[in-house]
Amino acid sequence: MAWDGKVPVLLIGGGMISQDVIIPTLFQEQDRGVVGEVSIASRRASTLSKVRELFPDYTFRGYPDPDTTDPEASFPDSYRAALDDLDPHGVVMVATPDHLHTEMILAAIERGHHVVVQKPLCLKVSDVYTILTAAENKGIYVYTDYHKRHDRAIRAAQRYYRQGHLGEMLHGHAWIEERREMPLDIFSLWAEESSPFEYIGVHYADAYYFITGLKPKRVWGYGQKKFLPTQGQDAYDAVQGVIEWADGSVLWVQTSWVCAEANSALTNQGMQLSGTQGEYWADHKDRKLHFVTQDKGFEHFNPNFFKHYDPWDGEGTEYVGYGYDSVMQGVHDARRILRETEGMDADRALQARRDMLAEFAKSRPLPQQAVVGTAIAEAVRLSIDHNNRAVAFDELLYPVLA
Repeated sequence: MAWDGKVPVLLIGGGMISQDVIIPTLFQEQDRGVVGEVSIASRRASTLSKVRELFPDYTFRGYPDPDTTDPEASFPDSYRAALDDLDPHGVVMVATPDHLHTEMILAAIERGHHVVVQKPLCLKVSDVYTILTAAENKGIYVYTDYHKRHDRAIRAAQRYYRQGHLGEMLHGHAWIEERREMPLDIFSLWAEESSPFEYIGVHYADAYYFITGLKPKRVWGYGQKKFLPTQGQDAYDAVQGVIEWADGSVLWVQTSWVCAEANSALTNQGMQLSGTQGEYWADHKDRKLHFVTQDKGFEHFNPNFFKHYDPWDGEGTEYVGYGYDSVMQGVHDARRILRETEGMDADRALQARRDMLAEFAKSRPLPQQAVVGTAIAEAVRLSIDHNNRAVAFDELLYPVLA
């Protein structure tokens, strides 16, 4: 039977980012005829039951099946069965803890599926090249969802820089911090495997690269463990990365995930850049819009990331924002590849995919670009583990102690 042009999607991971952003995006695009059947693989059936409660008007294939499975039994390999059942035109989305990305991406590539993965691509530069080699061999699209690239506040900085209005970069400061509910509640099972730098700080490391095109030269990392150890978590409260870039400019990235629960938004975030001809200042938390309500109190409202609005026509909800845009860029690219190679013999299709991937790699966070964020995150961790020593990079961006 001919393919109908709708992309079946397998989402691996049903946690916070999936429930808040990815799943509503997929169901919206299902209504619009872009996405076909949705499958969701999670470690526990209870997660899938929660998704059903949140989206009662939609159906999906669950792995494990929440109707027949102990809700709290653990099935870490449920995604493998889901991959085996996925239609050949299916796209895989990986939204699991960072240290699990590599094995899931490689399993998808092995079965010939294009991949959209939440940032960072992975935690080791060696894994980036393993993924890149596997993807190139099969002509598979692997896109890292660095959604800050789609924030118009970041895109504006890129355009100003490219047009020369900022001159040469001198230095910058980026901050991104989240409430303590993240490591203590939402990510309590794997917070010790990560840090606020790997989880969120890497957004701004990638953003500087996206804006300037510069590669990192040296990194110094610092980390503090003060509050979380008192709560039974051997995890970093805060991590800072000082990044020297190829042109000698320096970016300081400040991260934490122990902000007070009363914070007026989940995330404090912003960026400041100084160049020889201009400056850039942006508070990415305070978009000059807030609500004060009886039930929610005071809240900063960011209308740009991912928000729900009444549609122009009909009833229901419309989801818009740069979180949506970033997810769908990956889906649209993969769909284009599938469409343009449909009906080709294997050899022609492989060459056509490789040609399209080479073009996409110029402007998308495919592994050739995503390696920068991974390299910086690995270097920050290496520096912290060696008493804040400087870490340099070889020609392939492997971190090495300086």
